[in-house]
This record gives sequence, structure tokens and C-alpha cells, in this order.
Amino acid sequence: MADPIKHALTRRRFQRGGFVEEEPDETLVYVVKFGIAMTVCLSALEIANMAFLRSWNSEVFSAITGLTGILVGVFVGRKT
Repeated sequence: MADPIKHALTRRRFQRGGFVEEEPDETLVYVVKFGIAMTVCLSALEIANMAFLRSWNSEVFSAITGLTGILVGVFVGRKT
């Protein structure tokens, strides 16, 4: 099975002979996977915080928002 993160970060551009695919660096793929994993972990932490302590933690939500913004920026910036 192909890696969906690597596929999403692959840049396709048109040249005279057709389309040319530029695969991303492996380091970028690992960093994006780590960022997605951290976003999932922080989301689980926020859900547990709301379930057990019945309170909202704005610092954890800020971290989730920041990581999400960085990941979206990487995907949009890589495609252009």
C-alpha cells in the first residue's frame, strides 16, 4: 500500500513531455507524520481533560490549533 502522506506531499508539474512528479524528502514525510500523531495525542488529552475534570484547557487547545495550522501550511506550501 502506498503512503498517503507521501502521495499528498508529492508535487506534480507539467513539462514539455508531460507531467513530472517530485517526491518529497523522507525527513519531511516523517515530520508531517509526527505532527499528525502529536495532534491526535493532544486531541485525546483534551477529550480526557473534558471528560474527567469537566473543564476546558485553553493551552492544550492552542497547541492543537498551532500544530494544525503548521500542518496545513506544509501541505499548501509544498503543492505550490
